Amino acid sequence: MAQAEKQAPLLSLRKATAVDLSHLERITFGNVQLALEVLALFDKQAAQLLSKIQRTRSVPELAALAHTLKGAAQGIGAWKVAAACENLEHAAQLAEASALSESITAFAAAIEEARRHIAPHLAMHRV
Repeated sequence: MAQAEKQAPLLSLRKATAVDLSHLERITFGNVQLALEVLALFDKQAAQLLSKIQRTRSVPELAALAHTLKGAAQGIGAWKVAAACENLEHAAQLAEASALSESITAFAAAIEEARRHIAPHLAMHRV
């Protein structure tokens, strides 16, 4: 019974399209605590990389930072974030100012959406 109670808050995230929790559950072998720890790590890394991306003026650094987060996003099933990372990488290759600006805006929105869905569950479990 205690195990079912622990799983309920995480399972309620399934409605969120920002993170595919069935994917996360598979990669964490159904271990709720591990899934929450992985989400906490992603949340911290996403916030740090978003801040760096918004401050950098280096196009190669933008691409590298986006690539770093893309792998983490794919790992937890944050498909929108992964797609935004890929788009930012592509825009960096083009090195066209308006494409970069649009990609950074979309990237930030995808990260914020994922973080909004993750935050209440991390707070509830104090991860």
